[in-house]
Amino acid sequence: MQGHRTRGWRRRLSYAMLQALVAVACALLAAPPAAGAQTQARIYRIGWLGTFPPTAPYFARGWEAFVAGLRDHGYLEGQNITFEIRSSEGRADRFPALAAELVQRKVDLIVVITTPAALAAKNATKTIPIVFPTAIDLVGAGLAASLARPGGNVTGLSLLRPELSAKRLELLKEALPRVSRVAVLWNAANPANALVWKDTQGAARTLGVVLQSREVRGPGDFERAFATMVRERPDALFVLQDALTNPFGQQIVDFAARQRLPSMFDSTPLVEAGGLMAYGPSFVEALRRAATFVDKILKGAKPADLPVEQPTRFELAINMKTAKALGITFPPSILVRADQVIQ
Repeated sequence: MQGHRTRGWRRRLSYAMLQALVAVACALLAAPPAAGAQTQARIYRIGWLGTFPPTAPYFARGWEAFVAGLRDHGYLEGQNITFEIRSSEGRADRFPALAAELVQRKVDLIVVITTPAALAAKNATKTIPIVFPTAIDLVGAGLAASLARPGGNVTGLSLLRPELSAKRLELLKEALPRVSRVAVLWNAANPANALVWKDTQGAARTLGVVLQSREVRGPGDFERAFATMVRERPDALFVLQDALTNPFGQQIVDFAARQRLPSMFDSTPLVEAGGLMAYGPSFVEALRRAATFVDKILKGAKPADLPVEQPTRFELAINMKTAKALGITFPPSILVRADQVIQ
């Protein structure tokens, strides 16, 4: 009798458990579709404002590094981020309208690649965060109150171009002591370059070098600048790189080779392309670091409180093949400091 009562109790318990499981399953199946939608990741819209498309030859490596940096932080295009890309095609006057378009598209953040673009974006919005990974002079351009506390909606990375311009001219003079006349190719439409040009002039006076300013303001000015250099025959070419001159880097390198002009650049890629020398921080690394700023801001940090980063590592690159073609022998003092020697 006792065994019969025990078996009956077990059957009733099993039936009760089955009913409970069925009730849970029905509740889950009956849950409204919106409940699932609420767990989906938000899709952030990132604006990109530059002189040329990010896939253009010089910028492509930086763009790839930026996208890879975002991927490292868990952002994948089409899943939780999308890009709104705008480029001025070398015309600085187009930036205000392009910046206004991005604001109208209600982007969550804008990445800018040149000072005129940054100024246009800041004038277009005081609330949308702006990340500037390749800044020349954020404070001097009125984009930040200070490097430690930018204070507005713009932050990013400074490439220290004014401070490094003098060092580049010193290295060029050390490598080529007989150089006395140097043509300087620079974008005068970029207000941040005014300070770079001023520092270069100061270094030239100290070194006893005469500078020949060759200004460009748009894509149509390069051939004119080249023609002037052919007439005036400088001893070397010194390029102040920015978002306008960079896409024309290969043309500049080829021109220098045809005219047998030793050339000095800011970044290694143009030495890899055939330029003689370069000294400065890595453009590609700056774009990768920009992804960290984007991640922090999308997670709630304010640009006003994010200090502007400055590079701590600089590369001296020399192209031995180009040097040989020009009949140049680098002094040991240059060779021993080179971080990259291209044969």
